[in-house]
Amino acid sequence: MSLGGFSMFDLYRQEAEQHGRALSDGLVSLESASDRALVEPLMRAAHSVKGAARIVGFDALVKLAHAMEDCLVRIQKGTESISAERTDQLLQGVDLIVQSAAVAESDVAAWSAQQDAKIDSLVKQYEQAPAPAAAAATVVPPLGMAAPEPAAVAAPSQPVPAPPTAPPPPPPPTTPTAAPAPAPTSGDVSVMVRTRSLDRLMRLSSESLVESRRLEGVQQRLRAIRRGERMLEDLFDRRRAGAAVADDDLNAAHQRVRAEVAQLDADLQAHLRRSEELGSALHHEAIQSRMRPFADACVTVPRTVRDLARSLGKEVTIRLGGQAVSVDRDILRKLEAPLTHLVRNAIDHGIESPTDRGATGKSAQATVRVSASHQAGMLLVEVGDDGRGIDLDRLRAKILEKKLSTAELVARMGDRELLDFLFLPGFSTASALTDISGRGVGLDVVQSTVHEVGGSVEVITAMGRGTTFRMRLPVTLSVVRAAIVSIGGEPYALPLARMERIDRLGQSDLTHVEGRLVAHIQEELVGLVRADSLLALPEPPPSGSIAVVSLRVRQKTLGLIVDGFLGEEDIVVSPLDERFGSVPQVAAMSVRQDGGLVLILDLDALGIDAARQLDEGSLRGAAAGSERSTVRRRRVLVVEDSLTVREVERQMLTRAGYEVDVAVDGLDGWNALQRSTYDLVLSDVDMPRMNGLDLVRRIRADRRLAQMPIVMVSYKDRDEDRRAGLEAGATAYMTKAAFHDRTLLDTVADLIESSVQES
Repeated sequence: MSLGGFSMFDLYRQEAEQHGRALSDGLVSLESASDRALVEPLMRAAHSVKGAARIVGFDALVKLAHAMEDCLVRIQKGTESISAERTDQLLQGVDLIVQSAAVAESDVAAWSAQQDAKIDSLVKQYEQAPAPAAAAATVVPPLGMAAPEPAAVAAPSQPVPAPPTAPPPPPPPTTPTAAPAPAPTSGDVSVMVRTRSLDRLMRLSSESLVESRRLEGVQQRLRAIRRGERMLEDLFDRRRAGAAVADDDLNAAHQRVRAEVAQLDADLQAHLRRSEELGSALHHEAIQSRMRPFADACVTVPRTVRDLARSLGKEVTIRLGGQAVSVDRDILRKLEAPLTHLVRNAIDHGIESPTDRGATGKSAQATVRVSASHQAGMLLVEVGDDGRGIDLDRLRAKILEKKLSTAELVARMGDRELLDFLFLPGFSTASALTDISGRGVGLDVVQSTVHEVGGSVEVITAMGRGTTFRMRLPVTLSVVRAAIVSIGGEPYALPLARMERIDRLGQSDLTHVEGRLVAHIQEELVGLVRADSLLALPEPPPSGSIAVVSLRVRQKTLGLIVDGFLGEEDIVVSPLDERFGSVPQVAAMSVRQDGGLVLILDLDALGIDAARQLDEGSLRGAAAGSERSTVRRRRVLVVEDSLTVREVERQMLTRAGYEVDVAVDGLDGWNALQRSTYDLVLSDVDMPRMNGLDLVRRIRADRRLAQMPIVMVSYKDRDEDRRAGLEAGATAYMTKAAFHDRTLLDTVADLIESSVQES
């Protein structure tokens, strides 16, 4: 199969080269720095190479990459030593992966036969555990990912014996026989562009060149006007000097100048109009040249479904939709890995065997759906199946088995909160470890990739009917259609893709419910928050009506009150200068059509902040019955993405006499710290957008906040998790089992009291 001159094997070569470089660099860094955080990206790279090799039938590389992945899993768990010998062995495998990227598709069988003995030798070396002495000297403690199911693998303390014929050969030098080509710089990257688009770009650029030459005619008319002006000046000078100058001569000279000015004005208007049309067309064509059909991301999907279904003894058909939908090539490139993971999960986890499907009255042939569409200015990508669905009771049991929460909290969690556990690194519901699943590497990659481009992902499931993963992503990262609004007397840009609607409401449309300003919009009661208060800007004088921007946050609609609407524009997104650092509520900047600068607001952050102000969980109430009156007015910030856990912590602290604010993730917490002053931060670890470890590091790097007490509260209670939190800068690390007694409250009180005494 080929697409625009690129076959699936071409795509494999790109993957092998890209992940080979990542593996090589990562292994060298791991050996020199012993940074435990480097292991998980290496596992993902090996996993991706294995999947790509399987698609194109490169079986030798599938075997090699799978063995490398198993070895990395043991290193990640801490049951495998990080040594120079092991690094040499892994680098030899990386060299083979990089070399395979230079193999022609017709030479795969010959290359595999030539390298088969070397690959078998490496696989046996990867399976053989290191000597006990070496392990005792350099063992790395277990990392943050959950271990695979213990029943699925052999105990790591029992090394696989060497073949009886001869010991494994000594490792050759790690230098590859054929050095890979250097990574291209950003200016050298080649991309696929449709010939038709290139033709239009050439035509438009030629027309722009012709149009620019029309300025020569404008310049000639300016010279003619200048000559007429000099003639008029000469006639007036002669008349002032007493010479006889007829009025008819003055009028004729004046008329000639007027005619030239009128013609110049007409020429300039035509030139400006034509230049604007050409500039707009050229701009949009340049944008279109970056767009690719969604089908490009689905090239390997049919083959993946066919091969995986056959290997598992299942009957599966694939249905692709929205193949012609245009997507920015950068978004499309980032979609490849998430799509592969979701399709493989659907077949392995979601689809039942033909026998089981027949027992429930279903057709023996299951269906996996992959589709894309444009919806409200966003790209909506869905991967679904008609399988068994996600058993929420089994998911609850798995959460308890992995000690990620208490039975009481799990029982109170809603479906959405339970499904969020699927995206935790290392979390897997697989009952056995195979080369397809069980390591917990996959859904966390999907979520992190989607969040990286400013999108979101949700899971919709029904027992016996199937599961759908829905990703909402921007169509392009370079240009967005935005509403320009006035807030605090200044213009700001709000991406239309993240907005639900825009309304202008009269005072009669507003009412107060429980102290909150609300309005009926589209038969829904919507809470309203002033945007200027969120941005700490001055409030404008009251007017007869208000402008409201509606956003969808946490499955409900809320409204931002702005001063007014200034229109819509296509704006080019430019990042803020790094010297500004992180600016709360601001995503980027742009230059408007009139040349003025405008800030592009982060509607996710604004919406979360507004929702927190409207949410009962963010209200501050007077505490009663506190045992420690000295901390009655102390302020605590709770940073937790789980609504249930967040509410439990808020209530506990409020009853103990603290004033409590809440944040729904690390970035929201960081923004809260920029606006207000707190005596202590209570933070979760695993959160979207910014996790707890990154939040702690950012707080410690800020001189104003560096001494603030920070308590990390997590489901993870292993030594390596506790060590990671403390090394990041947390003052204390506790598990959520501390909710059952006063341990958490006593720790908070002691830390705040110590902090106050030191200050």
